[in-house]
Amino acid sequence: MFRFDSGLKVFLHREPVDFRMGINGLSILVEQAMLLNPFDHSLYVFGNRRCDRIKILGWDGAGFWLFLKRLEAEDRFVWPDTTDIVTLTVD
Repeated sequence: MFRFDSGLKVFLHREPVDFRMGINGLSILVEQAMLLNPFDHSLYVFGNRRCDRIKILGWDGAGFWLFLKRLEAEDRFVWPDTTDIVTLTVD
């Protein structure tokens, strides 16, 4: 299980991803596009093109978790404009 404390790292993949992609495809993106280790105790956030869904990938030491959040109606997630990998905090 994840501990949402100040030590948890959260990384945002800025480019939209195909939401048919599952755990294997997203973990490859973490490794190859973000140049990070999908097996460390961090969370990786991915969004779709319309910015109305996110997937969060995380490793808990025994297996991967894949969370999905879908916004309804006209709500959208606000995505940063920077080209760098964005690191978020849980504070």
